[in-house]
Amino acid sequence: MASTPCLGGVATVGSGLLETTFDQLRTLVLVAETGSALSAARVLSREQSSVQKQLDTLNRSFRQMCGEQLVIKQGRGKRFLFTPSGWQFVELARTTLDRWQTSINGARRRLGQTISVGTTEFTLDFLSRVWQRVSNEFQSREIELKIVHVRTKDSFTRLDTKEVDLMRGGFASAAGSLEVPSQYDFLEWHREGLALLTNLPQRELAVNAVGREKLPSVPIVIPSGGVIVDFLSRWYGGGFRNKLTIVTTIDDIYYGLALLRSGMVYGCMIVSKAIGRAAVEGRLPGGPGFRLVAFAEDFDPMLELVTGVFARKGEREQYAPAHPLNLLWNAFDEEVRSGTAVTL
Repeated sequence: MASTPCLGGVATVGSGLLETTFDQLRTLVLVAETGSALSAARVLSREQSSVQKQLDTLNRSFRQMCGEQLVIKQGRGKRFLFTPSGWQFVELARTTLDRWQTSINGARRRLGQTISVGTTEFTLDFLSRVWQRVSNEFQSREIELKIVHVRTKDSFTRLDTKEVDLMRGGFASAAGSLEVPSQYDFLEWHREGLALLTNLPQRELAVNAVGREKLPSVPIVIPSGGVIVDFLSRWYGGGFRNKLTIVTTIDDIYYGLALLRSGMVYGCMIVSKAIGRAAVEGRLPGGPGFRLVAFAEDFDPMLELVTGVFARKGEREQYAPAHPLNLLWNAFDEEVRSGTAVTL
């Protein structure tokens, strides 16, 4: 999209642009995302008139600067119409806000004022026990602990982009070894194998264990990405999806459990042994007739799911021992050594 005069360099900056506030930028982005002033007002916990007033101010300023307003109200119940300049400025506003927030988070992290931990729902109990080891210190120093929900498939991305400072995650490693990705520091928590959680009747899968030759004929439910995909790609190569009988692809384990429980899908979901046991025993939303089928030991290579805590390589050494990143890492280490880390 061609640039407009209102988005030019420093030499062309007018008073209208200089008077634009971050609050107005946030409002504009929310209106673009929600479609109306009323919806944006609800997100912001404000009156609709307040949001509309900000839009009117932005429209006047940009009409004066470049001859085109940013957003047009089309009528009751209809989404707002953004002009070409409007869409261009929405993207610039979103980028500006993200960059400022990233910079602020980085400064707070460097100064030890905040720390973010990425976790799945399955490790919250473990994190809560770790928190007890540092809570008094964090509270006395007014250190903010942010807990970010991450999914397995994008957990490392969250760490790489510095959305989180520590992350609980897992990876596939050859049995008895530790193949940690080189860009991370890693504190091992637990290792285990996989199993097939199934709602298939016994007569349709009448085996105690499924081997490498059998698995391609078994109907399976698999995630779109993450550590389970890593297992399958190492066993069957990058084209594993063409070699297996995949009945559906999921983004969330609870959705997979719901599919099997509904009876609309019959097959197996590949899970860690601990999660499989929790579903069969009713500690996760499983269902009547759910059972576990083991993996045979003829896969090459034999792999284990290794889980633990990750940090960006060498980052902890940049900070003093009293920095919250090191305090929390040490607390994880102490909890692991206590022998009570595994709860599922």
